[in-house]
Amino acid sequence: MSIRWKRLLPRYLVLIVFMLIVLLPIWGMLMSAFKTDTQIASSPFTLPETLTLENFKQAWTVGKFNIFFKNSVIVTTAVVISSVFLSTLSGYAFGQLPMPGKNLLFPLMLLGYMVPFEAVIIPLYNWMDALGLRNTYLALILPQIGLSVSFGTLWMSTFFENAPRELVDAATIDGCNRWQTLWLILWPLAQPATTTLIVLIFMWTWNEFLLALVMVQTEAMRTLPVGLAFFQGKYTSNLSLMAAGAIIVALPTVLIYVIFQRFFIRGMLGGAIKG
Repeated sequence: MSIRWKRLLPRYLVLIVFMLIVLLPIWGMLMSAFKTDTQIASSPFTLPETLTLENFKQAWTVGKFNIFFKNSVIVTTAVVISSVFLSTLSGYAFGQLPMPGKNLLFPLMLLGYMVPFEAVIIPLYNWMDALGLRNTYLALILPQIGLSVSFGTLWMSTFFENAPRELVDAATIDGCNRWQTLWLILWPLAQPATTTLIVLIFMWTWNEFLLALVMVQTEAMRTLPVGLAFFQGKYTSNLSLMAAGAIIVALPTVLIYVIFQRFFIRGMLGGAIKG
């Protein structure tokens, strides 16, 4: 064994150990979703004797995950599209355009990102109640757009601030106005940063629990995280059903990350920092 491998082997062993610590519970949950409670008690981490989707069917229908899934899709789609669009506009304004009072407005925009969400949930509840928006999609969508745009403005303004100035000057010379410069010149360059922002906002919105718990009291308006919490309270002894429900909640986030992983990493390491 070479000296290099002798030096690297302990590091790889440590990484493998930590990887197993992380993956073992996930593997156990995945296997439990395809088993009965009796099989889970006897062999929780082995492959199921027969591959069946019965637990997922029960969670989807009996546990009303079909309704919770629809609500989560509606809320997340609205928040992601609105937040990314508004963040692109505000980020472009703060990063590229001369604005009076920019140094004062920018910290104000970041308040939504800096203030803990728990600190504003009670006044936010009272405000939504006064507007008659409780138990509606708007009560879940509007606050999350505000929070997401606050972070998105910081994220996109960093990109636009470091975007190649030569391209902007060339577009201006060619007769492009600011709107055309944004969407025709800078927007294609911002794809890694935008994709990263989409993934981040999607994960935050999809997994949001506190807001949905406080703003929604009717079962028909619950999102998946809140629905899973009530589902676990009702089927505490049924481990296989709880495992199936947890996978239904987590699967879209995992799929989004796997699909956009390459763009996500590019945006984290390059697009949002170097432009």
